Amino acid sequence: MRVLATILTIATALVALPARAQTYDPNYPVCLQTYAIGGGSIDCSFTSLPQCAASASGRAAQCLNNPYFAQGDRKLPRHRGVY
Repeated sequence: MRVLATILTIATALVALPARAQTYDPNYPVCLQTYAIGGGSIDCSFTSLPQCAASASGRAAQCLNNPYFAQGDRKLPRHRGVY
């Protein structure tokens, strides 16, 4: 029974090693998603859609809006009353 538990533990560890989490950078509003046979990737390091489109040109890729983009609090200008 211990041998079976040891084998299952080692097999689980070996299968879990190649897994990685995809991170979205909240500092950039545009991401580039590339497609590949072994799996794609997402690169969130673009400040505009044209910048991302230039990088995606000629590749199996598309540009997306970053769902985790942390926009700063925009303060609207206050309307001042007439003196």
